[in-house]
Amino acid sequence: MHFLPEKIDNYVVEHSQQEPKILQELSKETWQKVLNPRMLSGAFQGRVLSMIAKLIQPKNILEIGTYTGYSALCLAEGLHPDGKIITIDKNEELEILQNKYFEKSGYRNKIEQLVGDATKIITKIDDKFDLVFIDADKSNYVNYFHLIIDKMNHGGIILSDNVLWSGKVVEELDPKDTDTKVLLEYNKLLNTDYRIETILLPIRDGLTLSRVK
Repeated sequence: MHFLPEKIDNYVVEHSQQEPKILQELSKETWQKVLNPRMLSGAFQGRVLSMIAKLIQPKNILEIGTYTGYSALCLAEGLHPDGKIITIDKNEELEILQNKYFEKSGYRNKIEQLVGDATKIITKIDDKFDLVFIDADKSNYVNYFHLIIDKMNHGGIILSDNVLWSGKVVEELDPKDTDTKVLLEYNKLLNTDYRIETILLPIRDGLTLSRVK
């Protein structure tokens, strides 16, 4: 979803860092072989994720929603030399494709893949995180926040994707639209919770950056 005029959007992309070749290959293979390829972070947002990670240089990253591994590899670019990523996804069928590119990237030994229900897995993780990226089922966004907030280090960053939800957050709410309803609640939560400070960036389908105080 693009909210900028096409010419401006194209100019922004053309004057931003281009994605590495390995991510071009992963994106192409995802579009060729995997259902719902629009779930990819995409080149521009991927460079945003990479830049944020490089600025923070996190030691511990948690990603909720691996998909084919594109965003995990973007975040890995900014990892501290001793850092690691734990990435969770419910779809075990994507592991082969994920592993193919994790191996090619050189970050294989820094990425731990967990498969299953993230709401259950997160409760069993003892690590504290410098960076969390939430990009999974929207109906659980509020639950994810409450599960990870006490696992964040001081100054840690929570990134939340798709928070504009194709503009549905400013349209009349369909009572049956659970995802939009939860996102409205989630966006309000991020803007009012005393433990964090938040800015919502109109990047692609909306990316919220929240810093833990």
